[in-house]
Amino acid sequence: MAGRIQGKVIEVTTEGDLVTDLTAGELAQVSRSSETKVIVDEEHETFGIFGATHEQPPMTLIAILDADAPLRLHLVSDSASMMLGVRVGAPVEVCW
Repeated sequence: MAGRIQGKVIEVTTEGDLVTDLTAGELAQVSRSSETKVIVDEEHETFGIFGATHEQPPMTLIAILDADAPLRLHLVSDSASMMLGVRVGAPVEVCW
């Protein structure tokens, strides 16, 4: 992997998404391809970074990055926080 950025979960939304402190500006040089790996809490990982619109199947963990919001981890059709047991303060790492 050529690069690495580390952050942490700073909020859990009411839907159970994990909001990180990694901004679009910090991740501007990061590829959104399937080569990019996002690791949360040192044990859960997903590949690629998606926009708010995606066509991923239910129960798929994905990283979402919009221009005006920080990176968040989303479990399609469920709560990422509850299913993964991840809370505020958990480490997040983006590798590419």
